[in-house]
Formats: sequence, structure tokens, C-alpha cells
Amino acid sequence: MSQPAQAGVEQLDGPAAARAEEAFRLVYAEAFAEPPYDETETDVAAAFRRFRSQTRKATFRGALASTSDGEAVGMAYGYPLGPQTGWWDQLTVPVPDEMRREDGRRTFGLMELAVRAAWRRQGIARRLHDAVLDGTEAERVLLNVHPDSKAAVSAYRAWGYRKIGDARPWVGADLHDVMLLERH
Repeated sequence: MSQPAQAGVEQLDGPAAARAEEAFRLVYAEAFAEPPYDETETDVAAAFRRFRSQTRKATFRGALASTSDGEAVGMAYGYPLGPQTGWWDQLTVPVPDEMRREDGRRTFGLMELAVRAAWRRQGIARRLHDAVLDGTEAERVLLNVHPDSKAAVSAYRAWGYRKIGDARPWVGADLHDVMLLERH
């Protein structure tokens, strides 16, 4: 299979991302079926029930990478964390109150970032990351990553993220690294 050297990256608000759900789902299902995630179709279905709810948030931001013929090759999405976010409650060791403080603008929660296997190591993940954050005024970005996802952890570290703790993002989940990027 030949592929063009470049994929375009498009920013999407919630309604546009909802309309492109199948493209997001294709990338997600393929990328997260791989170890260490090993997600099943049941896991993907649950993720996309959350996705539909997330895209209804006024502050939702997405990015989709596609070839010139419309094949989805990567995606990223998230939104600023509100004052009542449960994200900080998932950490195995609590962080100081000042770190936990959220106001709906301070911290952007990067919910997902994935690139299909054939398209990795071409800078697409970084372009998706930058596109989803472009125009936000968040002071920092927060994400969870499986520590056995060595390429992802390495990329995040190279982009300036640092590990601030461990969390189980959902009941029964493996322990994930919680990483933070200071932007301002």
C-alpha cells in the first residue's frame, strides 16, 4: 500500500467531531486494539458513548488527520477541565490542592490521541496535539498514558510533559502515568 508523505490535520469543534465520529472511531479502534491497551469492541463502544457526551461540551476541541482521499489516519480530542472534574481523584497519591484547582480554563484534559500504525513516526501525532491545543488559553495539559506504551510516553516526554503521578482512569484499568505539560 502506498501512502502520501503527508496527511492534513483539521481542527473540529464538538458538532463537527460528532459528525466525523466514524473516522474518530476507526482510528481509536485500530490503535487501541494493540498492546498494551488490547481494547475490545465492547471497550470501543463504551469509549464512543463517552465521546458523544464529550462532543456536546461547548469547550470540546478535536483534531482529525486524513489523507487527501479522506482516509482517517489520526485523531485527538479533549476539553478544559471544570471545577468538579474527577480527574484528580483518580490519582493513587493525592496532589496538593493548588495543583488540583480547576476553573474550566486552567487545564486542558487531553482525552485521546492516536495515530494508525501505518502512519506513525511521521510527525502526525505532534501535529494533532498542537492542533487540538491551538487557540486554547489553558496554562497546562493533563493526560493519562499506559506506561507500557513506550512510544507514547517517549513522545510526551519529548514534548515537555512530566509524570506527576499514577492513576486508574476507570474501574479495573491498569495503572496509568498521569502526565502534565506546563504551557505558561
